[in-house]
Amino acid sequence: MTEPERLNDREQRAWFGFLVMQEDVRRHMNRQLLRDAGISLADFAVLSGLRLHGEGPMRVFELREVLRWEKTRLTHQVSRMIRRGLLERRSSDDDARGTYIALTGEGRTVIDRATPLHLRYVREVFLDVLSPRQLDTLAVMSEAVLDNLKDDPFEE
Repeated sequence: MTEPERLNDREQRAWFGFLVMQEDVRRHMNRQLLRDAGISLADFAVLSGLRLHGEGPMRVFELREVLRWEKTRLTHQVSRMIRRGLLERRSSDDDARGTYIALTGEGRTVIDRATPLHLRYVREVFLDVLSPRQLDTLAVMSEAVLDNLKDDPFEE
């Protein structure tokens, strides 16, 4: 097997810039949500995924597809949120093995309070510092990379 070609300066700047930006944006968003809404960015992702689905519960595998998370990550996150009263598990009437996840009243209240805060942070931290042209470029780049990953043999 041949050794992969090293990254040139341009590639290294782009790749490491992307990694650092992604981590710093997540950390910033997490701190803001914890401070202002009392939930983590992971909590927000789960709650908003369920909220966007509508009023009814979701199958765990459907929520995994929406969030694009590993099964164990979602399982642990959901368990923590159930203990905190934000979510509840429901059995399936159709399939004894099937489990649904649903927002509790408290979960609905929390996500409804956190959403406008989160949207404000997204604008302040990310959208407002980019030009319309940069946003379009970022969208095209993201779509190209995601298209490349569609046939990932390592996906479950």
